[in-house]
Amino acid sequence: MLRCKIGWFVFIGWACVMALPLTAAAAEDRYIGYYYPAPAEIETYCARVPALSGIDKRRRVGFVIGIKEGMSNKPYDSAYSVFVKGGESRKLIIVAKTDDHLETIYRVRALLADLTNSARTTPIFDESGAPENLTFLDLLALLGFESVTASDGNKFTHQIEIRQLTEDACHTQSID
Repeated sequence: MLRCKIGWFVFIGWACVMALPLTAAAAEDRYIGYYYPAPAEIETYCARVPALSGIDKRRRVGFVIGIKEGMSNKPYDSAYSVFVKGGESRKLIIVAKTDDHLETIYRVRALLADLTNSARTTPIFDESGAPENLTFLDLLALLGFESVTASDGNKFTHQIEIRQLTEDACHTQSID
């Protein structure tokens, strides 16, 4: 009988913890708990370029299909999966498919640096006039993405919200 009462206390305590409110951004993210755990931190990136006109869901999905085709042309399986979500496909999600990938902020940043090198060879960056100064996150801004989320698919998630320089979140930040 005592064991049963302790079990109920544990269950009720767990239920109360699970009901605690998430941060406002995390509360709106319906992919938490399905594709990745809640991010411990959400970073804001102020893009150095405005979104291109005429960019739509089809172009964003096509961009990710291009990334996936590049990944499939390698002689080995990629350690992560890349896909888009959201009504207008404005959320880029990168999830590790194997252990020991993307489990720290440093590995996420290294992946973004690798993706920056690849992005600098795209025609979209060439049109910008200064591709050497732009990053993968700037390319995502050009394509109208609102966020990129990278996760190890287990415990670690880092999310970056992509904002335009004209938005309030960017007025207090300096751009190098």
